[in-house]
Amino acid sequence: MEPQVLNNAEESRFEVHADGELAGFSEYHRSGGEVEFTHTEIDSRFEGRGLGGKLVRAALDSAREQGLAVLPHCPFVRGWIGKHPDYADLVPEAQRPRFGL
Repeated sequence: MEPQVLNNAEESRFEVHADGELAGFSEYHRSGGEVEFTHTEIDSRFEGRGLGGKLVRAALDSAREQGLAVLPHCPFVRGWIGKHPDYADLVPEAQRPRFGL
């Protein structure tokens, strides 16, 4: 079964599910036109399968679709954006130096 990413708005997190189980999540805080990603975690049983990347890509695609600015406080999200510069435009230009982008 293909992994699925869902926005669990009640818990303020995106979740990735694999093999019928919760494999990981990325917590966020939304305020106005911004979304702050604060913490991302993949269960050790699911590491090495690229699920973190699928999770972050889906979360950032959702932010783009909603026209939200992204503040990547989470080191994993920040690092992923650094490796995928086509997503750096989601971070406000004035904030990019703060996040090393």
